[in-house]
Amino acid sequence: MSGLIGKKIGMTSIFDENGKNIPCTVIEAGPCVVTQVRTEEVDGYSALQLGFDDKKTASKAAQGHAKKAGTVAKRRVVEFQGFEEDYKLGDTITVEHFIEGEFVDIAGTSKGKGFQGVVKRHGFGGVGQATHGQHNRLRAPGSIGAASYPARVFKGMKMAGQMGNEKVKVENLRVLKVVPEKNLLVVKGCVPGHKNSYVTIQK
Repeated sequence: MSGLIGKKIGMTSIFDENGKNIPCTVIEAGPCVVTQVRTEEVDGYSALQLGFDDKKTASKAAQGHAKKAGTVAKRRVVEFQGFEEDYKLGDTITVEHFIEGEFVDIAGTSKGKGFQGVVKRHGFGGVGQATHGQHNRLRAPGSIGAASYPARVFKGMKMAGQMGNEKVKVENLRVLKVVPEKNLLVVKGCVPGHKNSYVTIQK
């Protein structure tokens, strides 16, 4: 799937032609530089490696890799497959790669919420009521397994742990507006991640 790398700016809302208020996310999509071209002959598959957002300090290896494309080292480098256009090393791909009305998939890292209990993490209701001596069971997980058999807790049991900070992909978000002069892409709905976090947009 072809696409671009972007940065989540934040959320807003716009009105459609019927006067309905639509929540949407604003993304700074590109410009992305082609930092490497993967080919069937050399790499065994076809893809474009894109770089986004200049990096002030980088390793010698990253600087040398970017220098081949005639650019500087990038903070985010991602490979995309399925570009219909024939791009070459050093070419720049802008937000005009997308058109209004089409649907895109956007992947990012969700907000980290730290170590959370089962009520917040999995929606548990707690154990019983607050009466009959249950003074500290309101947010407890309850039973997590049997005793002598199987004498262990099954893998995948819903328990307390780290919540968020995972890679999440939201599919079929409609592109509401493309603003080429500011490299902005406005999509309907929400996108995973906090403000200024990197996302990949695929179509």
